[in-house]
Amino acid sequence: MKSTVRIKKINGKEYWYEDLPYYDREKKQIRHRSKYLGKNVDGMVVKMRSDIPSTLPRSSYNWGEFIPLLNTIEELHIDDHLNFPSERDKKMVLALSINRVVRPTAMHNIKTWYENSFLSKDPLPLTSQQISDLLARIGDSDAPQEFMERMIGSVGTKSTFIYDITSLSSYSKLINLLEYGYSRDDPDLPQLNLSLIVDKRMGIPVMYDIYPGSIVDVSTLKNTMKKVKSCGVTDYTLILDRGFFSQGNLEELLGGDCSFIIPATMVLKDVKTLMSVTQRDIEDPRYLKKFNKNPIFVKPVTLTLQNLKIDGYCYYDQKREQNEKETFYTGLYDVREKLQEVKIPKWRNPSDVFKERGGPLAKYMTWKQVGDRFEIGTKKNAVTQRINGMGKSLIFYNGDYDWMDCLSLYRERDIVERGFKSLKHDIESLPLNTNKDSIGLILRMRLVNRMKETGLIKGYTLEKLLLELEKIKKIELRNGEIILSEVTKKCRNILDKLGLCA
Repeated sequence: MKSTVRIKKINGKEYWYEDLPYYDREKKQIRHRSKYLGKNVDGMVVKMRSDIPSTLPRSSYNWGEFIPLLNTIEELHIDDHLNFPSERDKKMVLALSINRVVRPTAMHNIKTWYENSFLSKDPLPLTSQQISDLLARIGDSDAPQEFMERMIGSVGTKSTFIYDITSLSSYSKLINLLEYGYSRDDPDLPQLNLSLIVDKRMGIPVMYDIYPGSIVDVSTLKNTMKKVKSCGVTDYTLILDRGFFSQGNLEELLGGDCSFIIPATMVLKDVKTLMSVTQRDIEDPRYLKKFNKNPIFVKPVTLTLQNLKIDGYCYYDQKREQNEKETFYTGLYDVREKLQEVKIPKWRNPSDVFKERGGPLAKYMTWKQVGDRFEIGTKKNAVTQRINGMGKSLIFYNGDYDWMDCLSLYRERDIVERGFKSLKHDIESLPLNTNKDSIGLILRMRLVNRMKETGLIKGYTLEKLLLELEKIKKIELRNGEIILSEVTKKCRNILDKLGLCA
C-alpha cells in the first residue's frame, strides 16, 4: 500500500501531510494515519523551526547526586576556606572534588563527565592541560596547608582520630615532596605514607600529614601529634595499621600514654600463644555478639609482653571464615593443577620452577620430579595451621573503648583508604600537592556520617545512594526554561531524611 501526500488547510495556513494506509487486523479494513511534513511554501515542503513546540526538551543533565554534596560544601563553608586568587580555580577544584566522590575518572575524562552534569551551566575549562596547570600551581603554593588550618578553626576541632594510611605508591614522578623508597607495587616508584586526622564529632578529615618512604615506627608520628596539638586539638586516638604492631612500638605508645587501636600480627610468639589459647572456647555462647546484623564472637583478652600488659579483643567471624576458606582452597586447587601441567625445562632448576609457578601458595605444597613433570602433595600441618587462623583476629587498644568501638573504628580505615584509592592509579594528577582529594574525602566522609545519623546507612551504601539520586535530572526546554524530572519515592525519602530538597 503506497502512501500519498496532500495539503491540509488549518486556520488559513497550508500544511503538507503524508497519508499512510495500513491494514487494521482487528476491524479487518484499510485505515489511514497522517504524518506531518511541513508548511506549504510555493508548493514546496518547508519544515520551519518554529513548528517545533518550545516545550519540547533540548537537553537533560545529571543533578540529583550533586544535591547532598553541594549542601555539604555550603554547610562546611568549604568554598570560603579555599584561598585562591581566581574564582575560576576555586570552582575547578570543587568540581574535581565532587567528581572524586560521584564518578571518579581519569583526568582526561573529567570534561565529558562535567558536560553531562547540570554543573556545566557554569562553564569551566576542564581540559587535561588546564587541570594539570591548575594542580601544578596549587602544588607550589601554601593553599593546602592554609585550607586545613581554616577547616580546623571553622569546625572547632578538639577531639580527633589519627588514621595511619601506609604503603601508597604514587605513579607521578613529579611529586617533588617524595623521596624514593621501598614500594610494595614497584620498587622504582616513590613510596609515601600519610596520616589523616579526622574530627570525631563531625566525622570528617581536617588535616593530613605526609611521610616519604616506608615507616613502621610510631616515633615518626610524633611530628603529626605536635601539629595536631598546635592547632588546639586536646584529644586524639591513633588508629594504626598492623604493620606498626611490635614490642618496641607498643612500649613507645604505652610509655607516652597514647590512646590507640591496633590489630595484631602473628609474628610474635606471645601473640601466637594467646591466639591458640583463646580460640579453644571462642565459640562459647557468652561471647556471642552482633555486628552489622551478623553474628560474631568477641572475647576480651590481655597480651603480656615481658613487662607490658595490653588489653584487647579476639574476634571470630564465621561468615568471614567460610569466605576465606573458599578463597584459599580454590587458589590451592588451581595452583596445584597448574603445577601438575607444567613441563620442567631441562636447563632449569625444578625447585626454582616450583617456587615461581606456585607463588605464595607454594609453601603449602610438596613436590617431587617424575620425568619432566611435578608430582604435587599437600603439607597438611601447614594447611591446618592456616585454616585455624581464618575468621579470627586480635585488636588491642589503650583508652576507654569497648569491642564495638575497636572493631568499627579500625574498619573505618577502609573508607579512608578507598577515598585515597585514586592516588594509586591517577597518573595525570598531582594529588598530594593539591586539595582535590582531601576535599573529596571530606565530602565523602561527611555524607557517610549523615547517612549513619539518619539511618540511611542501613539500606544504602554511599555509592548506591548516589546512584539512586542520579535518577533526578534537570531538563532544559527549547525555550530555555529549566524543569526538574519526576522525583521517585525512593529519592524523595532519601532527601527528606537528609533534610534536603531537589
